Amino acid sequence: MAEPLNSPQAAPDTPPPLKGAALLLGTVSLSLATFMNVLDSSIANVSLPAISGDLGVSATQGTWVITSFGVANAISVPLTGWLTQRFGAVRLFTTSVLLFVLASWLCGFAHSLEMLVACRVLQGLVAGPMIPLSQTLLLSSYPREKAGTALALWGVTTLVAPVVGPLLGGWITDTVSWPWIFYINVPVGLLAAALTWGIYRKRETQIRKLPIDGVGLALLVVWVSALQIMLDKGKELDWFASGEIQLLGATALAGFLVFLVWELTDKHPVVDLRLFARRNFSFGVLTLSVAYGLFFGNVVLLPLWLQQWMGYTATDAGMALAPVGLLAILLSPVVGRNVSRFDPRLMTTLAFLLFSLVLLMRSNFTTQTDFATIMVPTILQGAALAFFFIPLTTIALSGITPDRIAAAAGLSNFVRITAGAIGTSITTTLWESRAGLHHQHMVERLAMGDPAARASVDALTQAGMSAEQAWAQINRLIDQQAYTRAADDIFLGSAFLFLGLIALIWLTQRPPRLGAAPVDAGGAH
Repeated sequence: MAEPLNSPQAAPDTPPPLKGAALLLGTVSLSLATFMNVLDSSIANVSLPAISGDLGVSATQGTWVITSFGVANAISVPLTGWLTQRFGAVRLFTTSVLLFVLASWLCGFAHSLEMLVACRVLQGLVAGPMIPLSQTLLLSSYPREKAGTALALWGVTTLVAPVVGPLLGGWITDTVSWPWIFYINVPVGLLAAALTWGIYRKRETQIRKLPIDGVGLALLVVWVSALQIMLDKGKELDWFASGEIQLLGATALAGFLVFLVWELTDKHPVVDLRLFARRNFSFGVLTLSVAYGLFFGNVVLLPLWLQQWMGYTATDAGMALAPVGLLAILLSPVVGRNVSRFDPRLMTTLAFLLFSLVLLMRSNFTTQTDFATIMVPTILQGAALAFFFIPLTTIALSGITPDRIAAAAGLSNFVRITAGAIGTSITTTLWESRAGLHHQHMVERLAMGDPAARASVDALTQAGMSAEQAWAQINRLIDQQAYTRAADDIFLGSAFLFLGLIALIWLTQRPPRLGAAPVDAGGAH
């Protein structure tokens, strides 16, 4: 049985909570770093068409800019626990922020897709410890009874960044140039690093010279990289009809199985997989990750559809996504104050019901849908986000001792980020596949002499177009309809999957109420 979170033996050298200006500036510094990190996972979404066009690659290849950051981040995030023990939380966090600034600067200088993806990989690798350690340091800054407030402040930051990201990315892309979506990290990161070091350097965590689990680290890199490359290239190579994809899939599966066995038997594993023996951690992380994969896949899909098939500029697409932050920012502090009073499983259930409603509304979008109609579900989605991250994080980390919080936060974020990258690849693949199917069905109707199509061709030719130009215009309209219907299919399927996740969250135990006797939520009961 694991010790409860407030066990006195768990962390005898835990520093006292911060107070006054130090608490305020500490929260600001950690929030700035988290903001910068999360911003970079969403700011490129609306800029993908511009990046792809400038670098001379397809829109599908352009998604590597997002997924390369995600997979590199996923590889480094689970190392947070081991790296924290070896170098200290404050030193590791500050170094990660400074290296992230350097990597962002290099991304702005990229002149080819290969160079940009390589820089994004570097950026993702050094960013790994930032989010888990921002949670860890923030929780150590507040009294235990205000842990919900601390998570709410952290959650607001992670919610604001995806809102600001598309809007800021669109404006920068349209008015300046896309490299500046990376350059803006430089001043933010330098300020965050300076504040963090100034406030937390005397609160360094205990350092232990643990041996390096080189085998575990190598296996982690192999199977995660093989999995992501398989997902990225699968669309181009017709998936498992390709020998390359078969090899990547076999490598990912074999690497994962060997990694699993090695980490569970090694004395000093690079990833503490034994955390999954805790019921709340395992089901909490599973629910959070699947939900995040669905959410992030749809976050990538919506601006792609708006820009490629609805004629939106990057700025307009960002404006269509921006309102998601309104209710999220207003409700997150309320959720944080009450997450210990009410059952977080009920809050999560409400979040999934709202996500389902939002996606059901989007599944009715057509090529005639106006801007106001697109914004309505986006605003409602903000309420879903407020009831999503904070309660699920509370459930997953409940009952974990302070000395394992960094490892738990790192592992939780690893699974979540990997799910986000997988969700992006699967969503874009399904979108193209379903669009091809819808296109084929509509073309079959034309081949059978659809009178509406013939009338449209006659009208276009009478307007001065040649027959070839008229049919090209008709084909463009068919593509627009096909990709819109395909997006609707994904929205509808995602809505039902969110409903299914409600059952999964109720397999967890309710965390102890504030002031109640601590309960071990970890046993495999």
